[in-house]
Amino acid sequence: QVQLVESGGGLVQAGGSLRLSCAASGRTFSNYAMGWIRQAPGKEREFVAAISGSGGNTYYADSVKGRFSISRDNAKNTMYLQMNSLKPEDTAVYYCAADYPLGSRWPPTLQADYDYWGQGTQVTVSS
Repeated sequence: QVQLVESGGGLVQAGGSLRLSCAASGRTFSNYAMGWIRQAPGKEREFVAAISGSGGNTYYADSVKGRFSISRDNAKNTMYLQMNSLKPEDTAVYYCAADYPLGSRWPPTLQADYDYWGQGTQVTVSS
């Protein structure tokens, strides 16, 4: 069982930055690949970024490549998403998610790849 709690969302102006955090429970955090997924109002959930258990491999959606950076600190059981050059179209609820290693694949770009989800944190970018 893994519990995930996001924080760091808020309201920013276009061009600004935010850093999201995802705190995880348990002692096997490093066994799980992790991801960030977002959902804008009226739209399906959209993959944003993923990171391998060790942090040695990352993968980004084309829409955020070059602007967002995913990282993790396994000693602190925490994953991060640094978001720079934010655009109004980045407005969404952002969820962190954990991919149980049994039967996992790389990169985990689909909603069905993930086994545990946080409650989400709202990011709003004004123009």
